[in-house]
Amino acid sequence: MKKLLVLGGANLHVKVVKTAKEMGIYTIVTDYLNDSPAKDIADKSYNIDVKDIDSIVDMCRKEKVDGVIGPYIDPCQRPYYQICHRIGVPCYIDTWEQVFTLTDKVAFKKACIKNGVDIIPTFNLAHPESIVYPVLVKPGESRGSRGQTICESEDELKEAIKLAETVSDNGKAIIEKYMGNKNDFSMTYIFADGKAYITRTSDRYLGDADLHLEKVGIGTVSPSYFTQKYIKGVHRPILKMLRDLNIKNGPVFMQGFVDGDTVRFYDPGYRFPGSEFDIMFERVWGINIIKMMIEFALTGRMDPEHKLEGKNLTYLKGKSIVTLFPAMKSGKIAQIKGLKEIEAMPEVAGYTLRHHVGDMVSFTGDVNQRLGEFDIIGENYLDLIRAITAVQDVLHVLDENGNELLFGNLDIGKIKTERIIM
Repeated sequence: MKKLLVLGGANLHVKVVKTAKEMGIYTIVTDYLNDSPAKDIADKSYNIDVKDIDSIVDMCRKEKVDGVIGPYIDPCQRPYYQICHRIGVPCYIDTWEQVFTLTDKVAFKKACIKNGVDIIPTFNLAHPESIVYPVLVKPGESRGSRGQTICESEDELKEAIKLAETVSDNGKAIIEKYMGNKNDFSMTYIFADGKAYITRTSDRYLGDADLHLEKVGIGTVSPSYFTQKYIKGVHRPILKMLRDLNIKNGPVFMQGFVDGDTVRFYDPGYRFPGSEFDIMFERVWGINIIKMMIEFALTGRMDPEHKLEGKNLTYLKGKSIVTLFPAMKSGKIAQIKGLKEIEAMPEVAGYTLRHHVGDMVSFTGDVNQRLGEFDIIGENYLDLIRAITAVQDVLHVLDENGNELLFGNLDIGKIKTERIIM
């Protein structure tokens, strides 16, 4: 029986473990936590931090691991590359330059500039006279919107830089023009033997600034309203940059802001974005991307059956897909209502919860405010709108006094004005 090591035990990796076990593969999960969801269902687990490369390599040799995978969260990307190459198993990342460029925001910006890809204007603290407020200060390396601050003045900027440097894995902060009034756009490619396939475009909707949710994504809708604009004007320089890095296999995603006829990018990843989109993608196309990644981990071949060929994957056969991330106030969860009704809705592909009954949720203004993820597929745009409304109407999270903890729902009216009915 083949053995697969899954780096990280978060909710996102549960589907990896489940799929591998369905394929008859022995699964091992490692991270530094005792209660990771993926560990609960794996054949074996270890409490080794994914950044402890030497210990994981020793464990892999002891367990005779045949493949390694961890394609969903940033902290796993560099360890994935290092572990695979040290134990000699297939790795979709071929060089350190590739993984460094697509995990380090400064290196990413340099690669964008080199290849004619637009980026958000960046300011240097050494030249304070050049800074135009408002600005967004963020860690050089982090995830989940942690350590980000919108600044309107020099005094706020100084405090924000201290916070960002503290949170950042590399101890650095980045100062960018605040793009809060622009549309947030992302895209995902899968590379197979050097061919690039756009599997997803999406519009990300942030929470209301008046509720201090301006850094919290509360929903994404695919395909993006801006897909045609992206393919026509931005796809070519992006592809040039990725081919300049000699990307041959694996998932690449990027986030940016739509600015006129271009997209100004700010965040890359040599991985899939952190959601369950691939489950909905399979429902539409019958292509199991998770299985494809597992097969690559064990064989080194990404798409040998050419399932990605000859399809307009991005437009999802005219369907619309939304991922809801309901936001919560601070408080202790006493009851979650509406889950059974949501499960019975045919448009709902599934859901995962980040917080559960008994959890005390504090207000941090980042991904911690998300109750979980609810994934919906609409046969058309209007069908999707009805399903979003139905989910938001029945879902309630109550504290011990019966007070509602959910707030700042995705604004249906905003989606209607920005989307094309297909």
